[in-house]
Amino acid sequence: MNPLRTTFLSAVRSVTDHVETTQMNAVGTAAELVADSLAAGGVLRAFGTGHSEAVAMELAGRAGGFISSEKLALRDVVIYGGEPVDVLMDLKAERDPLLAHRVYALSPVAAEDIFVIASNSGGNGSVVEMAALVKAKGHRLIAITSMAHTSRITSRHPSGKRLFELADVVLDNGAPYGDAVLELPGGASACGVSSIGSALLAQLVVAETIERLIARGIEPPIYLSANIAEGDKHNDALEAKYVGRIRRTAA
Repeated sequence: MNPLRTTFLSAVRSVTDHVETTQMNAVGTAAELVADSLAAGGVLRAFGTGHSEAVAMELAGRAGGFISSEKLALRDVVIYGGEPVDVLMDLKAERDPLLAHRVYALSPVAAEDIFVIASNSGGNGSVVEMAALVKAKGHRLIAITSMAHTSRITSRHPSGKRLFELADVVLDNGAPYGDAVLELPGGASACGVSSIGSALLAQLVVAETIERLIARGIEPPIYLSANIAEGDKHNDALEAKYVGRIRRTAA
């Protein structure tokens, strides 16, 4: 019997193979939209709830990523909006569509900004509402989701729609229904792969966007690690160009 780690590594390879063999056209389309936005002075705004917030973190404010980026999260209503922490004590808060409007309103959004929304299931109320709001405001929208999972669920949003049905471009992370890939005795499954596939897609979009910006003669505004020499100096100089557009800068 193979160790569980061997089975898991095999599943991960299947996910990365899926991304490489089926998603490159969509990645290129997404990168073109991001390049258009950044070239026009826009900001890439990434949103995710639950563990999908980690996907938004892959795209916003990290070493090797774009200065012109920002992560949106449900906790923004507490951090920036002054709401009591109790608002987020409900573990099912991500199902509340009304929170999406508050999160959007608290971010310094401009017309040229582009949104990436990550959700493995693509059916929770706040995620679908954010997607609908983004489109209603005229932004381009990239979705990162699991088509195997979302195709089998019923949306929790009043419209009945799922994230992928609202997006301009859909990136499929290759995760199976239920996310976890190791079948255990008793019927449970362990070790999800959606974060791996989604992070890979996010970084591929960054790479291809950079390629497109360079081809247009635009220097990509990229973060250096704050933990290397000259990192802070480099980052502070570029962040100064986005004062009032990203919340990491001083107003």
